Amino acid sequence: MPSNLKKTAFFLIFFIFIVDQFTKYLALKFLWPDKVIKVLPFFNLVYVENTGTAFGMFKSLGSAFFIILAIITTLFLVYLLVKDSTNWLVYSLIISGAVGNITDRLIYGYVIDFIDLHIGGFHWPAFNVADSAISIGIVLFLYKSFKK
Repeated sequence: MPSNLKKTAFFLIFFIFIVDQFTKYLALKFLWPDKVIKVLPFFNLVYVENTGTAFGMFKSLGSAFFIILAIITTLFLVYLLVKDSTNWLVYSLIISGAVGNITDRLIYGYVIDFIDLHIGGFHWPAFNVADSAISIGIVLFLYKSFKK
């Protein structure tokens, strides 16, 4: 991987990580334990402690399981990032999100979610900046995979 691309990738990872942790700090400070801020008719800010994985699934597996799985996955993605510079953006987004959520699990034992999108009474499961980065990275990966 070229040096300038490596710097860009690691800057992006660091930047998204900082934004993620700062927004979670704000959620903890201003939304905890049960405040809801209505931003738009379809968008609220809430405070949710997610002990599961995506969309709160698999809560029974415990935080240690998710920490170990996320660390192994992140290390593998860092390896891929170094070896495959053509997908640096995909890997950087997923790595930054994984590190953000690992940090939460290590500090709190759960992930702080605070973005609540909804239509009427249907609410998408709450999520955060790290989840958004992971999701965008996965969508880009799938797009690139099917584009070939």
